[in-house]
Amino acid sequence: MQIKNYKIKFIKALTSIYDEMEIESFFYIVLEHLHQLKRIDLALQPGFEISENETKKWENILTELKKQKPIQYIIGETEFYGLKFLVNENVLIPRQETEELVEWIVSSCELRVEALRQAQCLKVLDIGTGSGCIAISLAKNIINSEVTAIDVSEKALEIAQKNAELNGVEVKFILKDILNTEDLEETFDIIVSNPPYVRNLEKHEIKPNVLDNEPQLALFVEDDDALLFYRKITELAMKNLSENGKLYFEINQYLGKETVELLEKLGFRNVELKKDIYGNDRMICCSK
Repeated sequence: MQIKNYKIKFIKALTSIYDEMEIESFFYIVLEHLHQLKRIDLALQPGFEISENETKKWENILTELKKQKPIQYIIGETEFYGLKFLVNENVLIPRQETEELVEWIVSSCELRVEALRQAQCLKVLDIGTGSGCIAISLAKNIINSEVTAIDVSEKALEIAQKNAELNGVEVKFILKDILNTEDLEETFDIIVSNPPYVRNLEKHEIKPNVLDNEPQLALFVEDDDALLFYRKITELAMKNLSENGKLYFEINQYLGKETVELLEKLGFRNVELKKDIYGNDRMICCSK
């Protein structure tokens, strides 16, 4: 079958579930995953044929998409900050907003590049690492860095370790429940976290494919203590950040003001709240 004819079937099968742009995106993600072809390649090969066996693979993926399973879990991988990451139901799918947080950290470090070259190393800690996307991207892009990553899930850390190996970086992964941690036992120059921050009252805003598939432990917090992780991590950062060290968070867009107030109350200075590309309060940086 010619792929251009299968594309018509693919789009028709998903039209009642997803919007047109999303379906197009799925099609080209699968095209690259199964055939290592990009959109431009297909334009140059309009008569490209897929075999019966390849068609079965497309059909299996289509069946899973009809169930609203995330495409990243179906194919088992995604891209983040220009790197490939393995993902499954034990880790959150990395998002574009988190890429913006990584870019903020990397750019800030580049401004101090000469100082970093002269330093023994820049010690970075990622709390709640999941797939390892933040830790690994920082290890890959910050010169002379030593990166440690913590998560409460052993299965998540297994994926993160594979991702570190896949991307050719060394990250020290530690199984630890941050809420039951009294001291981080080391001093870090940068601490970053994208902790659970979606309140139960906001569940109605979450798409079914996320609610039904992604690990809720990594997503949700109780309505009456939505800043639980931020408070705990900030308290630890006061003990374990180096002088003038930086603390970075991805945050709940509705709780920007409250998160800033928490950081200032616990002794941090130069608190900067930054919006994402959608205009939502999404990330914070502050100094010890």
